[in-house]
Amino acid sequence: MSTKRVLVAYGSKHGATEGIADEIGRTLRADGVDAVVRPADTVTDVTGYDGVVLGGALYAGRWNGKASRCARRNAEQLRHRPVWLFSSGPLDSSAEQHDVPPAPGVARRMKKLGAREHITFGGAVTAETPGRIAASMVSHGKGGDFRNPERIQAWAHHIGSELDSMD
Repeated sequence: MSTKRVLVAYGSKHGATEGIADEIGRTLRADGVDAVVRPADTVTDVTGYDGVVLGGALYAGRWNGKASRCARRNAEQLRHRPVWLFSSGPLDSSAEQHDVPPAPGVARRMKKLGAREHITFGGAVTAETPGRIAASMVSHGKGGDFRNPERIQAWAHHIGSELDSMD
């Protein structure tokens, strides 16, 4: 059995989605997968990977543009390998309490790419998040970090298991 090589690409504006991608990469590496984590806007070729995890932050119900453009730019290659998609965004515990369906644009992307699955993780807006909107949200008690590392790790382990069974 050869080591599987997986790309974990992300579209993140302020770093919360990047943090999720990093956690997925760390977990896959701990499971013996050669996982490479890269910003989605730097990905121009996925042919060297056995699988791809692509994630994007949600803003007003739309996936991060860098993630969307990465999916479009690499669509032909992505259709020929296992792909998993994730979104980050709800600034509450809703992603923990029930399955949050993909936003309409992400659902269309899943279909076009033949993605195996999609999961939504909670997002994060904290005092460190740049911008006036973020500062206003935090000052009005609407901020917080709703990313759940155990849930992210469990999903990454699941991907690792699926890759193992593809030999």
